[in-house]
Amino acid sequence: MMKVLIVDDNAEMRRLLRGFVARLAEAVYECEDGAQAVEVYAAEQLTAADWVLMDIEMPRVDGLEATRQLKSHWPDARVCLVTGHDLPEWREAAASVGASGYVLKEELHNVRRLLRAQEEL
Repeated sequence: MMKVLIVDDNAEMRRLLRGFVARLAEAVYECEDGAQAVEVYAAEQLTAADWVLMDIEMPRVDGLEATRQLKSHWPDARVCLVTGHDLPEWREAAASVGASGYVLKEELHNVRRLLRAQEEL
């Protein structure tokens, strides 16, 4: 079982994501922005076997910058950006900061699929 960190400024979206990953994760942590995500990642000693599910658009520190920070400190960190925007430039930006996945909020079932695939490795 893995630990999952959910990062989204919308409490309802965090609740939805928690429901999608509940059976796959032994522990689920939640944050409201990217700055908190970096702090919690370090404090909870998350590892490369764990996942961060992160929104892109958030106040203070957005998901792209937080992913960049996580990957610079912990190169093996696995971050999946979860967003409502299917924009090529955002997908490119996600790849450039080292995101391991990009899932649309309208297709949250893909989050479960991504985590299951990694669990089987």
